[in-house]
Amino acid sequence: MAEYSFNALKSNEKAFVAMTSLNVKEFLGLLERFSAAYQTDLHARGKRVDETRGRSDGKLALIEDKLFFILFYLKTYPLQEVLAYSFDLPQSVANHWIHRLCPVLQSALDNMGHKPIRLSSELMERLAEEGQQELIIDGTERRIQRPVDNDVQREYYSGKKKVHTVKNNVIVGCADRHIKYLGDTHSGKKHDKKIADEEQTQLPEGSVILRDLGFKGADMGKGVTVIEPKKKPRNKCLTPQEKEENRQISARRVVVEHIISGIKRCRCLKDVYRNLKDDFDDQIMEIACGLHNLRNSMRNPIY
Repeated sequence: MAEYSFNALKSNEKAFVAMTSLNVKEFLGLLERFSAAYQTDLHARGKRVDETRGRSDGKLALIEDKLFFILFYLKTYPLQEVLAYSFDLPQSVANHWIHRLCPVLQSALDNMGHKPIRLSSELMERLAEEGQQELIIDGTERRIQRPVDNDVQREYYSGKKKVHTVKNNVIVGCADRHIKYLGDTHSGKKHDKKIADEEQTQLPEGSVILRDLGFKGADMGKGVTVIEPKKKPRNKCLTPQEKEENRQISARRVVVEHIISGIKRCRCLKDVYRNLKDDFDDQIMEIACGLHNLRNSMRNPIY
């Protein structure tokens, strides 16, 4: 059986990226903070054993293999039985490590400054510190399994996607390609504008925000310039100039589509979501955004 570990795959860059979404340099950049976050987790649990030195963790004895394990799971999203077999673990142990290591990875990304802001009040403060800039807001949906309860399934049915989904709003920077803000996870039925209104997504004065018509009417804050396509009037056509302006806006907004594609490199967001733990769907979305910001900062260090 092929060995799934950091040392076994670090010399195969193509396979390593395919299995973790990171190259070796990015992995090692994350590893130091991941190790520190894991030690913090150990102390919080009242454990004194330095498990990073290869004690008592069996097949995941080394800290680099713990990080490889959780990145492998998020990137490839195998069935837990398949994951367990790949790492020579019982399925129950694989499940334990998934939910043990995800918060550690979250903490590591946060400590590196790659975690997206989750609260609108904090977003206003951060953007004010960064200065005036052009931003894009968009919603992104992820498929889930059809809920058994009929009322619940109606709530999660997306009329846009024609499947059951959960969704989040994101705000990204046009210049730095950084995910600035990740909203809460909502049911697929809820409209983008309603989510923005509920989350009170406000930007500092002088900001420029590009958005599609799904956010039309949403208040983005005082002194904010909103750029959105012109809606086709009923029983009328747009003028050639209006069509050209809409095309130019779409060309500028394509940045956010590329970023969302980057988030969904993790197949736990691209495939139909299968997990049952409460709020895990929100947790993995935050991690995937943090991983995008990590890759972006190391590959395009422009901010």
